[in-house]
This record gives sequence, structure tokens and C-alpha cells, in this order.
Amino acid sequence: MDIAAQLLAGFATAATPINLMWAFVGCAIGTAIGVLPGLGPAVTVAMLLPITAQVEPTASMIFFAGIYYGAMYGGSTTSILLNTPGETATMVTAMEGFKMARSGRAGAALATSAIGSFVAGTIATVLVTLFAPWVANAAVQLGPPEYFCLMLLAFTTVSAVLGKSALRGITALFIGLAIGLVGIDQITATVRYTGGVPEFMDGIEVVLVAVGLFAVGEALYSALYEGKSTSSIQSSGRVHMTREEWRRSWPAWLRGTAFGFPFGTIPAGGAEIPTFLSYATERKLSKKPEEFGTTGAIEGVAGPEAANNASVTAALVPMLTLGIPTTVTAAILLSALQNYGIQAGPQLFTTSADLVWALIASLYIGNVMLLVLNLPLVGLWVKLLQIPRAPLYAGILIFATVGVYGMRQSAFDLYLMLGTGLLGLALRRLDFPTAPVIVGMIMGPMAEAQMRNALSIGEGRWGVFLERPVSVALLAVVLAVLVLPPLWRRWLARR
Repeated sequence: MDIAAQLLAGFATAATPINLMWAFVGCAIGTAIGVLPGLGPAVTVAMLLPITAQVEPTASMIFFAGIYYGAMYGGSTTSILLNTPGETATMVTAMEGFKMARSGRAGAALATSAIGSFVAGTIATVLVTLFAPWVANAAVQLGPPEYFCLMLLAFTTVSAVLGKSALRGITALFIGLAIGLVGIDQITATVRYTGGVPEFMDGIEVVLVAVGLFAVGEALYSALYEGKSTSSIQSSGRVHMTREEWRRSWPAWLRGTAFGFPFGTIPAGGAEIPTFLSYATERKLSKKPEEFGTTGAIEGVAGPEAANNASVTAALVPMLTLGIPTTVTAAILLSALQNYGIQAGPQLFTTSADLVWALIASLYIGNVMLLVLNLPLVGLWVKLLQIPRAPLYAGILIFATVGVYGMRQSAFDLYLMLGTGLLGLALRRLDFPTAPVIVGMIMGPMAEAQMRNALSIGEGRWGVFLERPVSVALLAVVLAVLVLPPLWRRWLARR
């Protein structure tokens, strides 16, 4: 009853006209930012941080939170329609969503994305309300060995599932790992792999590489190898899901939520790992696996989108209860709290209970707002498919250029974006998957840091990874992912 009373008090605060206005503006801006490639919630919230000097804490946190999870809704739109992820977490959505758009099912892909985001966001918000302290306490028990094994599982899953062969997937993964290690070593502060280029000392931006590989690479491929041919993208004809698509979507929404929420609560989590794991699971469980990578499978959109939004909501658990941000945007939200002199941590629910419960209540309200904003606009977004190929991809390049240049106002970033675009063109032409490049780039430095921390704990012994039950279980799963599929295929061939 105590939680219920506090939540009702939070709704009373969040439902005031001024706070509802801030929530709506945040959701609208977040959706628009998610649609634009190159711009993300972290950049947007960082640019808007000065409003903390003028707006009271509860209203500004509701506003920033609206931008945060609004961007997750909007990021799927260009992923599905243009194969251009607005956020790195929506890369998986692009793989099946864009193929659905090409086969005339863009409306269904956008609908399952919006509804799945609402379902996952609502379930995750209920879990945050009920179990935030317990989940955070359980997550904090994990140490570096477990985190490293968790990332190793993500690496092997992505490499084995994406692409036409595990070897090509692993090759793409190592390209991403190499890019991710450029810059200053997190532990020793040693400059490495920069080639004497000062701009590389701060590392290479993930968003820049994602935009280059997907947006620029797609535009170059279209110009060079598809030319003036008639577009293979078909008009959707409808903007709703059939009964069969509903039947295939709802289990994927629930499974995606089950993947996303735990990963969002751990410091080594984020939305990338659960979306890829969700995609791999849906591909294995689907009764129509032939649709994956060809005409587009709706489960490949529904599951990852649910995992994405569940992890985004769950990221508030460690941020509020432990003061540990699990995403870049969460870190900026934490700095916004600090601007008000509010310290996140176990005492936050006591010292600033009104703010915390109003923020949690705004998640419920924001999910409804975003569903109302996104579903009626499905028909509008689908009309993007009627834009001729040349101006469409020219527009993509303009948005990508503006977004990347806006991050650091650096012309060097534009050259780097073009270079990664050429890399994306080469990978696509040679039939290598591009998603493992981003996965390796994002998680490579984190995996390296966790591995070195684990070895420090074990005094240099690799056996430290075999001394903890969770890490042993994760290594067993990694081994199964690598060994069982080839054995299964060999057994089927003998049959």
C-alpha cells in the first residue's frame, strides 16, 4: 500500500497541467530526434541542460525523460522505412523492418513497433515501480568476470546469427572491436591506434560510425548498384496488422521485454545486447524462418523493439537507486540531477520522494502519449515510401551530415563519416553483416575493461572466470552457441 500511495502522489504531481505540457513536449521532441539519423537523446538532453537553471527539478526531469524514451519510439521509423537507424539500439529493427517495407508491409512493421514499445515500456515501468530496489541490489552483485562473460555471449550470438556465415560475422565483429579500441586506454591512459591523428585521441563516435555504415553506405550502394532502376519498395496499402501478425507479434513483445529489462538494470547493459539476443531468439523460434533476411519477419521487428524500450525504462533503476548510469543518456540525466544539488542513490527515494515518484508516474503517462502520437502517424510515415529514390537518399545524406557535424562541429567527423560509409558499401557489396561492427565497437572497450578488472581480481589467473557460478553458466551458453548449431546442421545433413 505504501508503494501505491506514493505512486498515486506521483500521478497527482505528474498530471498537473505544466508537467503534462513538459511531458508532451519531451515526447514530441524525442520522437522527432529519434527519426533524425545522427541525432540522439544524449546529444539533445546535453544541449538542453541549460534549462535546469530556469525550470524546477520535477518538470525538467519529466521533460528529459520524455526525450529519452520518445527517441526510442522515433528511432524505429527511419530504421523501418529508410534502413537508417536514428539510434544504435534500433539497428536490429532495420534488418527486418526495412525488408518488410520493401515487400509492402511498412504499415504493419511500424504498428508492431509502436504497440510493442508501448507494451514493453508499460510492463517495464510496472516492474520499476514494484521491484526497483530489489533488482538493483541483485544486479550490483555481479562482478567483472560476469560482465565480461555476458559481453562474450553477446559477441558470439551476434557473430553466429547475423550474416550468411559465422566467419563473416566474426570478421565484421573484429572490425568493430578494432575501431572501438582507437583512442586513449581507459585504464593506463596510453594513446593507441591513432596513427598520429589528434582527432582520434578521444575515440571514434559510435553514432558517427552507425550513420556512416547504414545511412551513407545505403545511399552509396543505391547510387552505384541500383542507379535509376525502379524502386523495389512497394506501397504498404494498409497501416494496421492482420490477425496473423498480431498472433506472431505478442509473444515476441513479451520475450523482448523479458530480455530488455534485466539488461537495462546492469551497468554493462544497455539496449544493444538485448535487442540482438531478442532477434536471435525470434529467428530460432519462428515458424517461418524463411522470411528472415528475405521478405522480412514481423517477429524480428516486434521482439527487438520491445527489448529496446524495456531496457531504456529499466535503465532508470540503477540510475535512481544506485547513482549508476547504464547509458550515455542516463549519465546526462544524472548530471541534470546534480545541477539541482540532488544526489542519486539509495537515499533518493527518501530525500526526493516527490520527484522520483512523479518521474515514475510520468513514464506511464509518456507511454500513452507516445502511442497516441505514433499510431495515427503510421500512415504519414508510410508516405515517405512514395518519395523518389534520388531526393530520398539525398535527404538522408543531408540529415546525416547535419547530425554528425552537430555533435562536435568538426569537419574531420564528416570525412570520417564518408570513410565509414565506404566501409559499409564494401561490406554490403561483399555480403558481410554490418551490425556486428557496431556491436564490437560499443562493447569492445567495456569488455576489455571488465576482462582486465577480472584478471586483477584473480591476480592474473584466467581461472577466475571458472570460479563463479554465473560466469561459468554464461561460458557454457557461449560454448553451446558456437558448437551446437554446426553439430545440429551436420546431424540433419546425415539424416
